[in-house]
Amino acid sequence: MFSLFRRNQPHPTIGRLYGAIVAQARLPAFYTDFGVPDTIEGRFELLLLHTFLVCHRLKGEVGTAKSASQELFDAFLDDMDRTLREMGTGDLTVPKRMKKIGQAFYGRTAAYDSALETKNEDLPTALARNVLECSPTDPAALRLAAYARAAADRLAATEVSVLLRGEVAFPNPATCETPDNA
Repeated sequence: MFSLFRRNQPHPTIGRLYGAIVAQARLPAFYTDFGVPDTIEGRFELLLLHTFLVCHRLKGEVGTAKSASQELFDAFLDDMDRTLREMGTGDLTVPKRMKKIGQAFYGRTAAYDSALETKNEDLPTALARNVLECSPTDPAALRLAAYARAAADRLAATEVSVLLRGEVAFPNPATCETPDNA
C-alpha cells in the first residue's frame, strides 16, 4: 500500500549521472571566479546549464540514450520538486513553481541549444542574461560561455556508452579561459 506514495527512484546510472552534474554545478570556482551569484537562483541556473549540456549530448541519439536524456530531465525535475518542499513551499504552490521551472528549462534549452549549434555570439548573451545578470561583453559572461563550449565539446567527444554507465567528465572551470578572439 505504501508503495503508492513513493516516488519512482531513477535508475542508478541516472542517479550517478545526475549526481555528477550536481557536483559540477556546486564547484566553488563558478561562484568565485566566474561571478555566478551564490544564491538559490544562481545555483539553479548552473544546475540547469549542466543538465542541459548532458541532455544536449544525448539528443538525437536513439534507444537507451534518448530515454536516458528523458530520465535525466525527470531526475532534475524530481530534485527541484524535493528542494522546493524542503524549503517549505506549500503543496498547493509546488505545481505552480514546477511549471515555471519547466518553462525556464525549455526556454534556456532553446537559447543554449541554438547558440551551441550556430557557434555565434548568442551564448555569452544567453548566459549573461540567465546566469550572471550582466552584460554579454562582461569577461565573466565570455568566460562562462567558453566553459560551456568546452564542456559541450568534451561531452560530444564522450562515447554514449560512457554516459550510459553514469560517468561524465566536465572540464575544470578553474582552467577555462576566455578565448583570445572573444
